[in-house]
Amino acid sequence: MNYQESLDYLLKYADYERLPRSGIVWDIKRIERLLSRLGNPHNNAKSVHVAGTKGKGSTASMIASVLKSAGYKVGLYTSPHLLSYTERIRIDGKSIDEAAWARLVETIQPHVEAENALGDLGQLTTFEIFTAMAFLHFAEEKVDWQVMEVGLGGRLDATNVIHPEVCVITSISLDHMDVLGNTLAKIAREKCGIIKPEADVVSAPQFPEAMKVVEEVCEEKRVRLIRVGQDVTWERAGYNQEAQSFKVKGLLGEYKLRIRLVGEHQLENAANAVAAVEQLRKRGAKIATKHIVEGMWRVEWRGRLEILRKKPWLVVDGAHNAYSIMQMGMALSDYFKYNRLKLILGFGNDKDIAGMAEEAVKITKDIIVVASKHPRAVGVGTLAEAFMKEGVKPRIADSVAEAIGLAMEDAKPNDLICAAGSIFVIAELLEGMGGGQ
Repeated sequence: MNYQESLDYLLKYADYERLPRSGIVWDIKRIERLLSRLGNPHNNAKSVHVAGTKGKGSTASMIASVLKSAGYKVGLYTSPHLLSYTERIRIDGKSIDEAAWARLVETIQPHVEAENALGDLGQLTTFEIFTAMAFLHFAEEKVDWQVMEVGLGGRLDATNVIHPEVCVITSISLDHMDVLGNTLAKIAREKCGIIKPEADVVSAPQFPEAMKVVEEVCEEKRVRLIRVGQDVTWERAGYNQEAQSFKVKGLLGEYKLRIRLVGEHQLENAANAVAAVEQLRKRGAKIATKHIVEGMWRVEWRGRLEILRKKPWLVVDGAHNAYSIMQMGMALSDYFKYNRLKLILGFGNDKDIAGMAEEAVKITKDIIVVASKHPRAVGVGTLAEAFMKEGVKPRIADSVAEAIGLAMEDAKPNDLICAAGSIFVIAELLEGMGGGQ
């Protein structure tokens, strides 16, 4: 089995990143039984678990980078990917290679089919198989730590089989409401499903409705809650389009840090990561201040206010709900100097399209809508209608490449073009630019 054959095999299962989620039967027992067949590889390394709506990937990547700087061998599991499925499974910052991926699929295939043959719990999903592959790879490579990003929600997510040292809850906002519920409280309850009695909990600043749930669950589980923004604070010092410096005041010390990620929300993510790492130190991990400093500086996380070119600026951002579109707009005006701003936007059909359109038109009226090639992309007609309800008539592009062409047509050197709304729009843009290099 080569890499493409392995992908063809995996994607024949129910892939709810690409297919409608109606009628899903969520049952964590499926992956528990699959992992049992594989020898329970998820129990071989110490774990950190990261859930939330925004900032999960960045925060997980920061924690993994600090642990690596401290000399540990670190597995990182994230989703979705930008350019290759192999990005989802990394060790010490390096994606699994295609040959190793294919070997994992060959190993896991008979166990998947044996489990599915029972049929009593329904069929394993693609994401559940990906998650089992990550655990198996980390076990085979004997990592010291595995940092696991939740795929969707938390309580019933395939990653929620671990017993982490620390659980991190990043910023919670309205997203995936078709699955998680239509209020912040319901969504927060699902996210907090990762909290285990033996783990410490770090929470980003939350809306009061969500924070109330976080506090209630921590009290129910009798676990310690570290509130970022109160117990652990941050202060920005300096910044430009390439990097920013800041200070984090933690429970164990103060840290002068620099990161190459743009946006004040990334400082919040960094404070979350520092709070989590401090709890790992309390539990015996040998992490010095210099490792935190070095690890933060080395973090790379593509597609988050990433600059692809200058004159005019071309920036991509993974903002995909109303709250993150608002944050993106604030960051663009704060970190960049430009004359005109053009937004290229494409959304998934499980998103709050009206809410995102409402926030986007506050940023600029110069909007180009596009549908990515992804099966769940919203059609341009529907997108245009949402913006026209906000009093803006967007330009329509038939492809991401055409959208870039339209934006560049009359762009001046001091203008800024930003593509956002869907990670799949960003992926197609990067592919069109040869990976964005």
